[in-house]
Amino acid sequence: MGKINVLNTKGEKVKDFTLNAEVWGIEPNDTVLYDAITLARNSQRQGTHATKTRDEVSGGGRKPWRQKGTGRARQGSIRAPHWYHGGVVFGPQPRSHSKKMNRKERRLALKSALAYKAVNNELIIIENFKMETSKTKDAIKLLADLGINGEKVIVVVKELDDNTILATRNLANIILLEASEINTLDIVNADKMIVTEEAIKAIEEVLV
Repeated sequence: MGKINVLNTKGEKVKDFTLNAEVWGIEPNDTVLYDAITLARNSQRQGTHATKTRDEVSGGGRKPWRQKGTGRARQGSIRAPHWYHGGVVFGPQPRSHSKKMNRKERRLALKSALAYKAVNNELIIIENFKMETSKTKDAIKLLADLGINGEKVIVVVKELDDNTILATRNLANIILLEASEINTLDIVNADKMIVTEEAIKAIEEVLV
């Protein structure tokens, strides 16, 4: 795996960093990556969608008119599906949307997402991402110095601190995570990934 620049908070190169090829240099597995994204999205669904069938809607306890002699079509209930306010046929019912993936697949999906960030030059390594103040404008300036202007960004640090949380919480395009919290869906959704040097080492330590 080739070397990548380590930047300071002003966007200036400080040194080179060699990424671990076992994490960032693998051949991405698109099938496993797709399954992991589907699993993550499915887990966000409540599964409480429901419609009422003809035995659940109110009314319709008796036959609306007699079977024969009226000149009209025979009817058994005013809550049959073809009636106004009738029950729904084959409508959605509460269910679980969860999927299963084994640990090796989850790890491979995460490594595949990270590898794509490295291959597509969407990875930015920074010395540290600690804010001196809790002002949002300072976080915006720091991101601008790193070449981020409105893109969706995931920022990964070793440990969170109060100033960093407060300075970035009002920015809709920023997701701030600790190294232990990274996940496939957030990485894939982000246009850029900013990772501190300490966080890179923590990620590699777990995934190698």
